[in-house]
Amino acid sequence: MPLILTLARGVLTGLGKRPAADAPLPAERATAQAVRVDPQRLAAYAEVCGFAPAERLPPTYPHVLGFPLAARLMARRSFPLPLLGLVHTWIEIVQRRPLLPGDRPDIAVHAEELRLHRRGVEVVVVTEASVGGEVVWRDRSGYLARTRTAAAEGGGTVGGGTAPAEGTGLPAVAEWRLPAGLGRRHAAVSGDWNPIHLHPLTARPLGFPRAIAHGMWTVARCAAEAVPADAETFTLRAEFRAPVLLPGTVTYAASEGDASGPGRVRNFAVRSGDRIHLTGTVGP
Repeated sequence: MPLILTLARGVLTGLGKRPAADAPLPAERATAQAVRVDPQRLAAYAEVCGFAPAERLPPTYPHVLGFPLAARLMARRSFPLPLLGLVHTWIEIVQRRPLLPGDRPDIAVHAEELRLHRRGVEVVVVTEASVGGEVVWRDRSGYLARTRTAAAEGGGTVGGGTAPAEGTGLPAVAEWRLPAGLGRRHAAVSGDWNPIHLHPLTARPLGFPRAIAHGMWTVARCAAEAVPADAETFTLRAEFRAPVLLPGTVTYAASEGDASGPGRVRNFAVRSGDRIHLTGTVGP
């Protein structure tokens, strides 16, 4: 099924769903074998997200390869949360070896956990890329379905159990000016056409004054700066603290040095003034 039809199906199957942390999760995995990397789409993705041309896939690109499967999983009637309006709250990426454009990885996606969040109910979705039967890349992501009663009830988790650095104390490295159409550009290369990213008219009914940048664009843009180009293995963790409204200007901040040495960790953040949008760490 084309991705746009999958997303439309997810809108319909989400009608009437009431997010609850004790709802059953579907046990099945969504899988695709020997996934081909489209060179033109890959080049467009690298340009939008700020990656320099390289012989390896950008470290966040396998998430894009797995997104159609994740959308298919979350569009099922058996999935407990409505697909429309889900907000990406955190991500953890573990790369065990670089993926090359000529690789044909097997991709698998499954829902790992459903839990209470202070703003609603959060599901943990796992995406894995395997070559020759070996998992070489994995991400765990939190997606939030916001509810009106969660804030009043209190409790629940805030993120994915990661411990990214606070962003206010990191030195500024660069200023990024984000155009109004950034969400549409990233949607075109990632396949994520969630209405909250596209236009103020489609974002407002879902609780946002303007379109917001994709969380995966923000973390990819940080990865383009923070992950060494020659990194063979790494772990990247990021937590999305506040939406980035479009258009807008944000500051990328990071600790000095790099994360390529044994035991080295680099902290990074995206902020505007004192408002923290994203914090994260990357290390071997």
